[in-house]
Amino acid sequence: MSSSNTTHDLHLKAIDILKEDADKIKKLIEVQMETLTNRRCPLYEEVLDTQMYGFSRQVDFAIRAGLISDQTGKEMLSRLERNLSELYEALNNKSSSQ
Repeated sequence: MSSSNTTHDLHLKAIDILKEDADKIKKLIEVQMETLTNRRCPLYEEVLDTQMYGFSRQVDFAIRAGLISDQTGKEMLSRLERNLSELYEALNNKSSSQ
């Protein structure tokens, strides 16, 4: 196996792992969106914040190691941040209508 094949395989593996982790966080957000429970639950906020922080560190590592491009990493983080923003907006709308 050549060096370029190994690098390409590592790139693909990094993308797959990051997508799996992003999907897990997205699922947490989706479950919360379905129930629209109070986001002020400290445990829920802690879990999401910890997951997002951990994911951002994984993305940073993959970028610095040259496993993914800066653009790919930013897009992955941006998608999750948009989902999280939509959740918080929905929760705020729900609490203001009550």
